[in-house]
This record gives sequence, C-alpha cells and structure tokens, in this order.
Amino acid sequence: MISRLIDAPQSMSDGTARKAARVTVAGVVQGVGFRPFVHRLANEFDVVGWVRNASGQVEIHVEGDADAVDAFAAAIPLRLPTLARIDTINAAIDIIEGAADFRILDSQDVATARLQVPADVVTCEACRAELFDPSNRRFHYPFATCTDCGPRYTVIEALPYDRERTSLRTFPLCAACQREYDSPQDRRFHAESTACPDCGPHLRFVVNDGQLLSDVIGDDAVLRAAADALKAGGIVAVRGLGGFHVAVDATNSAAVTRLRLRKRRDAKPLACMVRSIAEAEQYADITAAESQWLSSRERPIVLVTLRALATGDADRALAPAVAPGLDRVGLMLPSTPLHYLLLDLIDRPLVMTSGNLADEPLAADNAEARERLSHIADAMVLHDRDIVARVDDSVVRLAGERPILLRRARGYAPLPIGSPISSPVPLLAVGAHLKNTFTFLHGAHAYVSPHIGDLDSIAAVTHWRAVRDRYASLFRIQPEAVVADLHDGYLSTREAETIVREQGLGPLIRVQHHHAHIAAVAAEHGVTHRVLGVAFDGTGAGTDGNVWGMEFLTADLSGFERVAHLRPAPLPGGDRAVRMPWRTLAGYLSLNADVFTPFAIHPPHVSDLEQRIVAQQIAHALNAPLASSAGRLFDAVASLLDLCHVARFEGDAAMQLEACANDYVGAVLPFPWHMNRDGMWTLDPVPLLVALLEGRARGDLKEQLAADFHESVAFASIDLAIRLAEEHGLETIVLAGGCFQNARLLTTMSRRATAMGFRVLTAQRLPTNDGGISYGQAVVGAAQLQALQQNGASLCV
Repeated sequence: MISRLIDAPQSMSDGTARKAARVTVAGVVQGVGFRPFVHRLANEFDVVGWVRNASGQVEIHVEGDADAVDAFAAAIPLRLPTLARIDTINAAIDIIEGAADFRILDSQDVATARLQVPADVVTCEACRAELFDPSNRRFHYPFATCTDCGPRYTVIEALPYDRERTSLRTFPLCAACQREYDSPQDRRFHAESTACPDCGPHLRFVVNDGQLLSDVIGDDAVLRAAADALKAGGIVAVRGLGGFHVAVDATNSAAVTRLRLRKRRDAKPLACMVRSIAEAEQYADITAAESQWLSSRERPIVLVTLRALATGDADRALAPAVAPGLDRVGLMLPSTPLHYLLLDLIDRPLVMTSGNLADEPLAADNAEARERLSHIADAMVLHDRDIVARVDDSVVRLAGERPILLRRARGYAPLPIGSPISSPVPLLAVGAHLKNTFTFLHGAHAYVSPHIGDLDSIAAVTHWRAVRDRYASLFRIQPEAVVADLHDGYLSTREAETIVREQGLGPLIRVQHHHAHIAAVAAEHGVTHRVLGVAFDGTGAGTDGNVWGMEFLTADLSGFERVAHLRPAPLPGGDRAVRMPWRTLAGYLSLNADVFTPFAIHPPHVSDLEQRIVAQQIAHALNAPLASSAGRLFDAVASLLDLCHVARFEGDAAMQLEACANDYVGAVLPFPWHMNRDGMWTLDPVPLLVALLEGRARGDLKEQLAADFHESVAFASIDLAIRLAEEHGLETIVLAGGCFQNARLLTTMSRRATAMGFRVLTAQRLPTNDGGISYGQAVVGAAQLQALQQNGASLCV
C-alpha cells in the first residue's frame, strides 16, 4: 500500500489544487499488461501523465487533482492485473509537466537493469471463447493471445519487453490488430504477442518423407490432417510453446507401444493431455486440490490416481502402456490455442510426451525437429513463430493438500525466487548431475533455470551452456563466484571448474549435496536459523568419501553437522547397482550374512556367474562403495518383494514400491537406531529386512509388506529426527531430497512431527529432488561469502 502523498499542492489559475507524483514499481510488471492497466486506471481517476518501462521497473508520472493523484497511486497495488506481482512500489512528489493526456511511452533501457521476465501464460477464457466463435476473426486461429495470456519467456529475445524484442517482430501487425494494440479499452492494448490469421504465424503439416501437405494457408486443414493421423494410430510431433511434443492417441495400445519403441522409452510413464477436468475424471480420481492445480494458470502435469473402470468401460481406458505397473498417471489440460483446437478435433486424450530421445534436450525449431524426430513421428505439425527459449512441461503431485513440485519449467520459470540472504557478489550455482537446473544469485534474487534434465550427453551439456548464456544475457548477470557439488564426476562440477579457470575467478565453492537439499527448502521459506534437516535421496558425495543418502544434519545456510545416518551398505558394481536393485539388495544382505542365510534370494534372469561376481565384489570391496542411501534401501526392498530387479528408468523401483503399497494400512516393523562408537546415531536396516523376508516366507501380500516398509521407515526416521531436534534445541525440521517425492513417506513424517509440536518445512516452489539443488548451492555459497566478507577476508573474486 502507498500512504497518502504529503506535499503542498500547486494552486492553479482556475483555483484547483493540483500536484504531480512519480511512482516506480518493481516486480513482475513487464509482459503482464501492466502499462495498459496503468493507462486505464489513469483514465478512471481522470489524471494525466505517462507510463514506461525503465531501468528494470515500471515508471509512472501522474498529475492532476491532488486527491485523484493520491487515489490513483493507492489503487495500483490493490487492482493489479492477474499476472502481475509487485515486489516494491514507491511514490514521491514530482514536478508538474503540464501533460494533456495519459500516454504509454517507449521503453527506456538501462544496460545494468535487471528485469523480471514473465513466464508463459495459459490461454485465457476470453481468447478461448474467441477460438470457438465462428463470428470472431480469430475463430480457430491457433496463435490467439492478448495481454492476459500467451507466450512470454519463450518468445522474448531481450528486455525491456516490447514486440521488436520478441520473435513476433517478424510479423507486422495488420490494420485491425494495430487498432486493437493502440486502443486503451481493448484487452489487446499493447499486447506484444498479439496476432491474427491475416498477420500472424501459421501452421504447416509435414509427413516424415518431407512431403508438404498443407502450407501457410489453412490452419484448419493442418489441424484436421493431424487429427486424422492421430485417430488412425499415427504418431505426430507437434510444435508448441517451448518446443515439440510427440503425440499419440492415449487409448490406442498399439500406437502407444509403437511410440515407446521409437522413442526408446521402455517404461517411464507418459503424460496425457485431456480437454477438461470433466474428461480427466473419466480416467482418474481427481481430488479438489488436484483439480485446482490442473486448471491453474501454470497448467502443470499433475500426477493423479488412475480410476478403476467398471465393466464395459474398457473403451474409455487409457492404454496400459501409458503408465505400466503404476497406480498414477500424469494428466494436463491444454495450455495453448493449438492444443485446444487439436483436442477438440480428436475428441480423446492424447499422450503428449517431450519431443526428444532420452538424454537429449527438447527439439525446438523446425529444422531440428525434422532431423531429430523424423524417425519417431509419422508426421509433424510445424509453425513459423520462432521459439527463443525451449522449456518443458512442469510436473507436480499432491500429498494431501501439500504440493510436491517434481519439475519446475513452463509456467514457473524464469520468475525469480527470493533469497533470505543477499550475496556480496553475483554468483552462479551449477546444480547437480541429474534433473539439473542452475541458479544465478544477484543480491537477494535467485534466477533458477527451467528444468534442463540429466547431464548424460554432450547435447545435454551444450543445451546447459546455451540456457546459462541466455540467462546471463537476459538478466544481465556476470557471475564473480561459482558454486558446485562435492562430486568430481558430475558434468556440472566440471563445467564449474572450466568457468572458474577460463574466467580467472576465485576458488570454486563446493557444497555438500544434502546440505544443499536442506538449505534449499529452508531458504525457500525464509529460514536462516539452524534446523534439523532430514535429507533422503539416492546418492550424493559425502565429506567422508562415502556415498550418502539418508542423512540427519543440524544445519543453517552456512554449514552443517552430520548427526545421524543409515547404516552404510556396499553397492556392488557402483552405478550398476543403481540400475540393478537386485545388486543393491545383495549389498544389504551382506551386512549380516548369518541372519540372512535362511532366506534364499534368486533374482530371475540373473546367472549364477553374475551372482558370484557380485559376492566377490562385496567380499573384497572391489567397486563396491559404501552407501547410506535411502533411495538404495527403497530399491533393495523393491527387489526383495520381487517388484523390480532391474530398473528401467531412474526411480523405477521406488515408484513401483509406492504403487504397490497403495492404500494398505502399514504396520510398524523393527527399524532400530543406536549410537555408534564415534557418537553418531545410526539406523540399522537389518531387522527391518529380516521382518520383510519373514513376511514373504509366510506368504504375506506384497502390498501389505510394501505398506509396512513405508510405515516403518517413516516412523523410525521421524522419531529419530525428533529426538535429535530435542537434543540440539531445534524447533524446525526440514524434509528434503528426492525420496520425499513419495507422498506417503512425506505425509506420514510431516504429520507425526507436526503433532509433536515441530515446525515442518518441505519444498513448495522448487523441486524437492535434485532440481532444487542449484538454489540450495546458491544460498549456501552466498552465506559463506557473506561470512568471509564480515570477517574481513578477501572474497578472491
């Protein structure tokens, strides 16, 4: 709120009291219809002056009747456009310029200004109505937008946000669009991405032999051709907002199976797009919270529970190959006019999976798609609006009412996230190896990249560099410090070392993986004091040279102390054990061979020779690193219950284990913790594994045993966390790491700690998995740099 401006109004010749004010607004105020909003507000309050984008903010000069100027300024934060967000707003008395009306001035660029770039916005209801109104000139036009919706980040080439700095600059407005653009009362007033069939982008339909079936004229014909191909079981690549989707009829088992073969995606679940919440409810049991997320303006993929169809409903079922062996499926609603029109024509759900092969970045431009997707897709829907920044779909699931963000991308990035600690110098945190993001931290603003993915190929690293360079240019940040993980083998760490060496920066700041997980969640909630952090994930380099992953740390943003962990077990074959849960199980069974001798484990399709090799690796500690990993414990139990012996994708075993537990009520089995000789508490998995093996020997249901395992891990872990928090005088418990993508584990532990009077923090605006690591690295790096500065030490940058 702005308090009343205090000044001495100037007395005009007609006896009225007039004054002028200068209002500056910072935040998400460009690309969201803010200047048109200010223009309409000025007309409403009968004041004159101007508004412009300037110096990383919006600048307003207003003059008129003194009370009207006050009322105008006070109304700005109260009546914001839907997409706008104000971080700061300041008003000061200005000189009367004698303006005759209120105008939108050209943007004023300042080389050092940092602007907040808006994320892409789902099609608004007004534009959607126009799509299906035969009397409207944008009827069935797949690129309809206005000030309230449409592309932003994916078309912006530079700031300030004006049409000439977007990929729409190659489409001059026709007379009709220009009138709308110039009219203060029109909702397309200064809508930089606006277009129509006469002056805007258009579609093409191309089959994979390169034959052009429909050119610029006839978007309807392109859409009908695509719909016909999909109905016939074809695979169609569709160029959307931030890149390509590969689409197929989600009810056609043969088509979905063929897509998996061509995309080399054996079992990882596929996301589906449906027209509405009502249609989603035909395929899944949707909670009220899930419905809100599905229909939110970010339009993420939401993981929902598959519906058990009644007899006779098989024709409405999603193909089993969409999410094989799982009880959940990812659904999303259309986010662009193109999606709405295509879904309307096909009248059935579509698989909409990323247009790439495994370990490759998303295909974005037409030529790239023709080269990389032609062996996957039978045909392609192309368009001629350049995609400046490729961005994937965001993914979320709900744990009750609590959101778990699995991937932060379209709809969220590149909006900055605040940091409770300000970095003394601009810094770059390079993130982890899997589910990579990076973060630029400038002052107290963290610019977290969209989801980039696993850095397992040269193409992925090249994409990482391109997105990093774009962020540096867009937000005008030249880092003076670089932060990376402790793991020397991460390609992100190697990139960080190269940057430091080539740019002559100070020493590379290294942050332990699980400390970064905990710091990310704490900082997101504005917490800087010491907390009890519980970090559960797959693997992360520990400070003792071993692999960590089920860690209890007392931590603040600058440092941590490890106070408890899971008893380490060998991982025979190292990374091979991650891909083969039966190897991980063998490592756990070696912790007490005598206890496990009565329980013979013979994984199917594993030769006696390979089992002997694994036994030798364990016995002689040959390529069998010790790991205190929650993720590997989940893998081992998935193998023990005969659910998953060889993982088809990262997280496969844990997902199957959670799906198996389903709605069964679990019993608490023994999972004790004790004090080591070094004074550290250790959770011992041996009694828990024995109890599960005994249950298998009795013939207990796998579903029940899976539920028992979840309950046992949750109760033992949170009870230990509570004990540690009380010992160290801490009132806040942070739950972080990829294992807390498991809604059952997260919910049970959160509820128990909350019931005991503790404040429980979980990731809300960033992924709890490694997608949040770079933000955690950034705030830890900033805290350490700040401590050096306060102690008078050189920052060495």
